[in-house]
Amino acid sequence: MRPVGRSRAFVFFVALAWLELNAPLLRAQMTGAPTAGYKLEPGITSSTMPRPLREIGFDQNLDQYVPLDVPFRDESGRTVRLADYFGSRPVVLVFAYYDCPMLCTQVINGLSTALNLLSLAPGKDFEIVTVSFNPRDTPATASAKKAVYLERYTRDGAARAWHFLSGDEPSIDRLTKAAGFRYVWDAETKQFAHPTGVIVLTADGRLSRYLFGIEYGPRDLRYALVEASAGSVGNAADTLLLYCYHYDPMTGRYGFVVMRAVRIAGAATVLALVSFIIVMVRKEKRAASLS
Repeated sequence: MRPVGRSRAFVFFVALAWLELNAPLLRAQMTGAPTAGYKLEPGITSSTMPRPLREIGFDQNLDQYVPLDVPFRDESGRTVRLADYFGSRPVVLVFAYYDCPMLCTQVINGLSTALNLLSLAPGKDFEIVTVSFNPRDTPATASAKKAVYLERYTRDGAARAWHFLSGDEPSIDRLTKAAGFRYVWDAETKQFAHPTGVIVLTADGRLSRYLFGIEYGPRDLRYALVEASAGSVGNAADTLLLYCYHYDPMTGRYGFVVMRAVRIAGAATVLALVSFIIVMVRKEKRAASLS
């Protein structure tokens, strides 16, 4: 990712993570209650950037592969490898720890909302893998979190297609580093500081698209899945629209490309004119043969 793009994404992630880490402080300022965690010192304003937030972010390792041999445990306690969820369809990857008080919940909420609006079918067109980056999480906490989100995402096949994993620190480190997900543990607040977003990967484990924030447009998610599948999911309209919409790694979204749309419109106009000329020439020939 270009330095300018990374800096813009970094600022966005920092703002969100700052809200999570400073939630106790903000509540205390509104209610007058004493604070736990970050406190204001003489000469320090509430906008001062905590040190942990300087280290978080996404490094977009586009077109790089994640290690599919990494072992985890699924929500039932079964030992699995990341490869178990790859091979035939694209995968939406989410990093979240299961007792996160704010941001992780908002990330998964935003994803489930977007998924509910997709016409693509879970388990047939894509898989969803949520991986906790807290080594203290267990299959029990993963199972509880999955139950909550299956109440929100009720499409047929969701229970089989959405997987909630936990793992040991070496497995977590290998996967997060490969995916470019940078997070830190903040000892003062006893929380993780982390960026927000989801990653779409190809069926063979290649990092294809990063979607940032806590809300994801169904169009962006659909286009990311269609691109990651190399057109094997979706329809012909998606392929045409993807010619007019381009993924911007600086924003993690798809934007309309005017010149491509103009080219399509120009080609359609030429085709219409050629068709009109052919029809008129044939009419003239038929009229001449009858006269």
